[in-house]
Amino acid sequence: MKTVNEMKLSFPSKSCNEAFARSAVAAFIMNLDPTLSELSDLKTAVSEAVTNCIVHGYRRMGGMIYISGKIFEDGRVTVKIRDKGCGIENVEQAMQPLFTTAPDEERAGLGFAVMQSFCDRVRVKSQQQKGTTVTLEKRIDRHD
Repeated sequence: MKTVNEMKLSFPSKSCNEAFARSAVAAFIMNLDPTLSELSDLKTAVSEAVTNCIVHGYRRMGGMIYISGKIFEDGRVTVKIRDKGCGIENVEQAMQPLFTTAPDEERAGLGFAVMQSFCDRVRVKSQQQKGTTVTLEKRIDRHD
């Protein structure tokens, strides 16, 4: 499928940049004329992925977060959120609802479940001490 637009950005893994990431991705998909629900879904999934980078990937020690996005001619959007942090030891376990590596921070362990509920597809690749990439995929229906 042909790519009709794409973007890349990077920013420090600071909590204040989570809102920036949400807004940047929202602005990127606006030309697809998403419904408020579609827009909110993708923004929420991006928030969860960015928060995972900050809290779990870098363990609040700091680093860079990288986001790339593509829009395809069929209305499909992919957004990749990547860190170069500690990685996930067991991706399958981490994706289970209520699993968290930060229970002392009162984390609910629902980040991946939230991402999956708001996107059509969520893929996670991770390598210990090299980082994690979360790919969110959502189709934005045409509202002509």
